[in-house]
Formats: sequence, C-alpha cells, structure tokens
Amino acid sequence: MNRYSGLSDDFYINLNLGTEMELPSGRETVLHYFERLQRKYPSMRKFYCRDKRDFVLEEDKDRGNYRWATVENRRVCSGYVNPPSVEAAMEQHRLVLELAPFMLSVSPLDCEALDLLFGFDFTYRGNHNQLVAEALGVSPAYERMLDVPGSTVVNYEPAVTLALDEDCRTQVRLSIETRTNAFQIRTGDFPEEQLSVYLTARQYGSLPPDVTYVQAVDNLFEICRDLVDSYVVEQVLQPLARTIALK
Repeated sequence: MNRYSGLSDDFYINLNLGTEMELPSGRETVLHYFERLQRKYPSMRKFYCRDKRDFVLEEDKDRGNYRWATVENRRVCSGYVNPPSVEAAMEQHRLVLELAPFMLSVSPLDCEALDLLFGFDFTYRGNHNQLVAEALGVSPAYERMLDVPGSTVVNYEPAVTLALDEDCRTQVRLSIETRTNAFQIRTGDFPEEQLSVYLTARQYGSLPPDVTYVQAVDNLFEICRDLVDSYVVEQVLQPLARTIALK
C-alpha cells in the first residue's frame, strides 16, 4: 500500500542521473539496455524515439499508474507514476542504476548530478497562485502586499533549497509549480490543470570510489522520505488539499 497515494491526485517518484560525457546512442546498446528493463517489467512495451536522441520505454499511461524510462544525450531517467508502494518505485530505480554502469558505460566518475524526486500533483480549476498563497501563506515581509485593493496574485511559486553538508554536494529542494497564466486570470477561463509540489534530493559530482549509484540513491531516498514525513505532508500537502476542498 502506498502511504502517499491519498495525499494528492497523483504521486510519483522520478530518478535522473546526469552525466558529464555523452551517453552511447548506438542501436544495439540502447535496445539491449531497454530489453533488460523489459525483462524485469514485461508490461513496458511502448518504445519510441523523442527529439531524435531521446529514447523512451514506458507502460500504457491509460492505466493511471505506469512506469517509464529514458536514455537521453547526457541523462538516464526513470519514473513510476502512482506506484502501488514506494518500494516498488525504488526497486525500479535501483535496477536502472545497476544496469547503467555496465550497459551504458556510466562510471561513478562521470556523474554530474544524481536526483531523486518525490512529486505530488493536485488537479485544480482556478488560479493556482492565489490558491497557494491562501493555503500556505506568504512571508511576513510580503503579507501586506496581498491586501492591495483590487489585486490578484499572478505568480507565486515558493521554493527553498538547502545544503546538507559543508561542501554543498548534497542538497534538497522543495518547490511548487503553478500552471496559471495572466490570460486565464484576465478572462476567468481556467482549464483543469495540475498544481505540483516537488521535493528533490540531489547529489552533485562524481561519487566517492567506495560508493555505488545504488548506495547514493538510497541515501537520497532516506532524505526525501524523512522530509516528506516530518514536514511536507503536514505543512504543505494537507493545507493545499484542505483549501482545494473548500473551493
């Protein structure tokens, strides 16, 4: 059972491994890598090339929960939307990081950045920016700006990034992405769009000689899980859900 599934309309865990050097793009190499993923997850059957260089393997999105994986010019990515459990998503990401060094020649020395993202989407028809301001409030320094007569919040996407070590190689970022623009506010015609909350833990630079990619992502997972449980759920996700429910 996914303990985060009831907190938002959609929940996902994404992995991004950025490299300093370009990844191999040969037909045999790319297909062999995806075939190995498909052997573990047979329902990943949709394979295509995007933007001439980005290769994608994914499950049927119509099911509501699905896996996907990509090999790009300098990124290896993996994601699971609405996984049945957090561990199911992490199992997939660990497999990607086990395969990449051997099948895509991704050395731990070649790591530009390793990201693990916990994403929460809320479907809402209305001004996302105003909603975020009402649900989460603003800094005391800006509170009086919201009282300006006749004003409407056009852009409000709070974000904060923290370094978790002295050399700033391990960082975590909490951000909110709204999808309301000035035209929609002016016309009052709001489509049903998704408001997103992202918590991303990132490891910058080459890995130490005694650390594997799997060990590194497990550390990022602990960071994300602890922050979601101790802060994000109560201070961000629940206030957003309550405010949407009252609209």
